[in-house]
Amino acid sequence: MEKIKMTTPLVEMDGDEMTRILWKMIKDELLHPFIDLKTEYYDLGLEHRNETNDQVTVDSANATKKYGVAVKCATITPNAARMTEYNLKEMWKSPNGTIRALLDGTVFRAPIVVKGIEPCVKNWVKPITLARHAYGDVYKGTEMKIPGAGKVELVYTAEDGTETRELVHNFTGAGIVQGMHNLNDSISSFARSCFDYALDTKQDLWFATKDTISKKYDHTFKDIFQEIYDKEYKTRFGEAGIEYFYTLIDDAVARVMKAEGGFIWACKNYDGDVMSDMVSSAFGSLAMMTSVLVSPHGYYEYEAAHGTVQRHYYKHLKGEETSTNSVATIFAWTGALRKRGELDNIQGLIQFADQLERATLQTIESGNMTKDLALITSLKDVTVLNSEQFIRAIRENLEKALA
Repeated sequence: MEKIKMTTPLVEMDGDEMTRILWKMIKDELLHPFIDLKTEYYDLGLEHRNETNDQVTVDSANATKKYGVAVKCATITPNAARMTEYNLKEMWKSPNGTIRALLDGTVFRAPIVVKGIEPCVKNWVKPITLARHAYGDVYKGTEMKIPGAGKVELVYTAEDGTETRELVHNFTGAGIVQGMHNLNDSISSFARSCFDYALDTKQDLWFATKDTISKKYDHTFKDIFQEIYDKEYKTRFGEAGIEYFYTLIDDAVARVMKAEGGFIWACKNYDGDVMSDMVSSAFGSLAMMTSVLVSPHGYYEYEAAHGTVQRHYYKHLKGEETSTNSVATIFAWTGALRKRGELDNIQGLIQFADQLERATLQTIESGNMTKDLALITSLKDVTVLNSEQFIRAIRENLEKALA
């Protein structure tokens, strides 16, 4: 079979630990045999980020601006333990946070629904899509340890030199403090991305923050969303027969648990991080959640919504067998390949992405799956495959489909 030709490269961002191992398996077994794969490669593994003082992360984001489509492997965001483990120069920030800040836009995350994996929430019969703001908040936060008694203030110095101050806290002893920010332009982009995506997919849109407590920060999000909706989208939503509404995030959580799904839930950056993990886990597995960053400038970055699977990686290093679910990482590749095919008008690439996704789901539905799914499936007499066996089983189904 002749390989599918590509005309424009994807930006490929390699990652860390067990997902890095899966990344190579996916390319070797599911992509290279069928596609003349063109990528501009960036190694975002923690060692290389450290060697380049994290410049490689910035370079990969700028390459995404150049080529329009990127696919990213899961990466480590270092903590104190990682500082020691990897002998880091400093505690580098989240690469996802850096990339999102440079590309702007919104992260849309949705569970991969497959027969035999039933949601923990029994009334969820349709996917719930999380729309996560991709800039600011704690991911761009500045933190300080307070050694003892003293006063902490927020200070804004205008261009003319005038100052505005707000007391944070009068400390009587040691403590901690954090400052975070956001931008009205970024919030506006977030709102428009959510409204456009709701119209494209014909789904209701919920937006939730905690404006009753955060009367300036969160309330600004609420106000910008409402202003843009009233001026630009209210009529179009009515014509499409869909609804937008705002609610407090604690109320949204309660409503989500009683809903049937089939809507978009928009959240601020950190809220979206937490709630997307909750939704993906409740739908079956953290390894069954797609994620795409959609920029208003026309950039797309696809990735799995989960982490680097550290525990499995340590087993792999010892030579022990792992049964690691690679579905979301496969779907990151298919999402990027499909978008590349759409932008370059390569129907063969689009069809290949569709076929690979179907082959992946068919593998699970036929009773061949990784351990995490075998523990929760409603299918009988399933076969638990190790990491490599699962990918090879997908290849068998893919080859049958292509034949």
